[in-house]
Amino acid sequence: MMCGITGTPGTGKSMVADELARRGHTVVHINDTVNPYITGKDEDRDTKEIDTVRWAHEFVPVNGFVEGHFAHLLSCDRIVVLRCRPDELKKRLMKRKYRIEKVRENAEAEALDVCLIETVEMHDPSHILEIDTTDNDPAYCATRIERFANDEIPAAFGTIDWSSFVEAGL
Repeated sequence: MMCGITGTPGTGKSMVADELARRGHTVVHINDTVNPYITGKDEDRDTKEIDTVRWAHEFVPVNGFVEGHFAHLLSCDRIVVLRCRPDELKKRLMKRKYRIEKVRENAEAEALDVCLIETVEMHDPSHILEIDTTDNDPAYCATRIERFANDEIPAAFGTIDWSSFVEAGL
């Protein structure tokens, strides 16, 4: 079974995936698979342009976890969307030395549920779990993901509302 872990940059995907790997699970980091699919660089947005359609089509499924910003583009058996309150997300991205425009873009995407909406559009609702990482450590999140992947807890999403951050101007 393949379980995807997606979310806006800074929500904790890599840290949670590293915790799952420490627990003995197979984990694939999307960033380790995309180099052949890079088609250019968007200088304005400070990001690589990736042929995600071709990447998703050619991705070889794994029995384990696939972590990355666009893991929801894969045909996963389960998909987890990690979320983080936009004000905390901004702090995390500033620590990474992201440009202020990129910080703002990602905080706005998080407030508007962009990754969740894309995931819901592509996956059966009974296969989606949303986890707020704002005040939860990677071990807690990894345990929730393991339990979801093992059908020990049900799918759940749509209860996080950070639209007030948009209204407040982030």
